[in-house]
Amino acid sequence: MTDAQETAADTSLRTTGGAPPDDVAPAPIPLLEPREGIPPVVTSDDALAGVIAAFATGTGPVAVDAERASGYRYGQRAYLVQLRREGAGSALVDPVGCPDLSGLGSALSGTEWILHAATQDLPCLRDIGMTPTSLFDTELAGRLAGFPRVGLGAMVENVLGYALEKGHSAVDWSTRPLPEPWLRYAALDVELLIDLRDALEEELERQGKLEWAREEFDAIAAAPPAPPRKDPWRRTSGMHKVRRRRQMAVVRELWTTRDQVAQRRDVSPGKVLGDAAIVEAALALPLDVQALTALPGFGHRMGRRQLEQWQAAVDRARALPESELPQPGQQPAGPPPPRSWADKDPAAAARLSAARTAVSELAERLHMPQENLITPDTVRRVCWEPPANPTPSAVEDTLAGYGARNWQIQQVAPLLVRALDAGA
Repeated sequence: MTDAQETAADTSLRTTGGAPPDDVAPAPIPLLEPREGIPPVVTSDDALAGVIAAFATGTGPVAVDAERASGYRYGQRAYLVQLRREGAGSALVDPVGCPDLSGLGSALSGTEWILHAATQDLPCLRDIGMTPTSLFDTELAGRLAGFPRVGLGAMVENVLGYALEKGHSAVDWSTRPLPEPWLRYAALDVELLIDLRDALEEELERQGKLEWAREEFDAIAAAPPAPPRKDPWRRTSGMHKVRRRRQMAVVRELWTTRDQVAQRRDVSPGKVLGDAAIVEAALALPLDVQALTALPGFGHRMGRRQLEQWQAAVDRARALPESELPQPGQQPAGPPPPRSWADKDPAAAARLSAARTAVSELAERLHMPQENLITPDTVRRVCWEPPANPTPSAVEDTLAGYGARNWQIQQVAPLLVRALDAGA
């Protein structure tokens, strides 16, 4: 650290656990430049080989971040990867010029990766050959430690006393060449991630939550890739307005056509056609291009060829036989909405009320969000279909079956046993 960084670190954890500081904290120090300056962007195999060699011989954990072009490009691919490790410094790697980073991933195998909100970056890192064997998630650590704001900027400010530059997180990271201010922002994102990790580890240890955090981190690292969504067109915004099966078919055809166009053009689907326009067309079932043009989202700015493309999708849906129309969306597996429990099963409603109260009180005592203590879905499932004989061991086994970690089971199972008794 520089002298200024050491001074700021002395004031670290000023708002630990969401508790107010004993005195007024000094203003955060603006962090304007990386310690060694902005590293050159790695765009060639030769330069990448140098980074791999440097990071392989570095020591300690490695800070990792990735920048995507959400809202601009199709999919969630990484357009910049930032790394920092003791003895190696910082690196900015361009996955467009170096699309295969499996060599870098292999060099870091067995090393702890530090990420902020790991589940957001792991899918795009996995796609370019980088998968951690162990990790430390500073956002999740902040949640478990009870910090009220867990964004990277807020955590760096509250824990380390620095103010990170804001304003470039939502830019189009597929832009080439990347502007220098963006590169500075990207390098600063990993500049203090190792320091933040060390301070949070110390704080979690102080609160007796470090082993809990390690269980959470291990679960994230071990989780397999998410399977593809079934019928993703059903997630179209405004879909709740679409009631008839023929209208659902229009949504499906337009969504599928839009996705194919967006993938071919490598742009965000929303830039091709908005969800609101898809729903309007489904509700109106236009008979021709003229009728389609009159609908919101299909105005004069859209070319004739595009309009014909969308009308063709509508026509395909209109021509489908009844047997090929989509069925209404099935209720997701699991309990019904809690608001209906009192009528459907009053005893289950009583169990759920008692469980929610107990979990809420425990989460408050532990200074952490309820959803990190135990997922609301897990509580609902246990209360709706409890074990036939809700002994402590039976409840523990049920929680484990729903994916609860050991620390969660130890904390929550006794509460649920009492809640199940209350609703018996």
